[in-house]
Amino acid sequence: MVTRRYLAAAVQLCTGSDKAENLDKAESFVAEAARIGARLVVLPEVFLWRGPRGEECAQAEPIPGPATERLAHWARRLNLYLLAGSVLEQTAGGTAGGKVFNTSLLFDPHGAIIGRYRKAHLFDVDIPGHVTIRESDTRAPGDAAVTVATELGTIGMTVCYDLRFPELYRRLTMAGAQIVTIPSAFTFATGAAHWEILVRARAIENQVYVIAPDQVGPSPSGHIDFGNSLLVDPWGKPLAHAADREMVIFAEIDLDYQQKVRRELPCLDHVKFG
Repeated sequence: MVTRRYLAAAVQLCTGSDKAENLDKAESFVAEAARIGARLVVLPEVFLWRGPRGEECAQAEPIPGPATERLAHWARRLNLYLLAGSVLEQTAGGTAGGKVFNTSLLFDPHGAIIGRYRKAHLFDVDIPGHVTIRESDTRAPGDAAVTVATELGTIGMTVCYDLRFPELYRRLTMAGAQIVTIPSAFTFATGAAHWEILVRARAIENQVYVIAPDQVGPSPSGHIDFGNSLLVDPWGKPLAHAADREMVIFAEIDLDYQQKVRRELPCLDHVKFG
């Protein structure tokens, strides 16, 4: 049976290059969310480790592996669904051409991995005077859209730069997504211009709840991340908005309200090109 109303949480972090420290910090925020009653907690992109691009392959881990075993333990102990924003996934046998996947994982309250999404769109940009990033130097793209049916509703999984590709979100919605997760590490330059607009647009055009936790502050690579994590309802209304610091934010997911929005403005029934 689907739970119609419950509390969801997004965790905003400033992740560094010490995995143990990062995990301890993430665990404290997940535990805080659980104490307040969250049933679904979403961590940001690359919450486990961030450092020099050239070290990514060495820092990647198998799935399952040491980090995911600890994440599974949190989900079991706290009896919640945990969306582990993204981790750098080591692949066996060089199947990714010597590169890693940037992988988002969904754990159920028993600690089982029930969703695995490998980030499809890689952030290769050069904004003069602001930021130059080439994720494709060390990362391989995923090639599948992922939705997961849970007692909290169907969750569509995406990561960061995916936000700029609305066709992915429409595909997830047509596959039944009611909640979409967008764990991110949005740079300040692009975030200040487009983050909230795009997050709200994805919610409005697909009439979904969006949970979008972001990294905040200075990253080990030298750029500044935007923060401003959001939870947005199917009408496009921001329900919770993070301040400029590490923190956890909360909002209620109400699937009956979502059903009302979709019934009264049935634009998804009118899709012609999808």
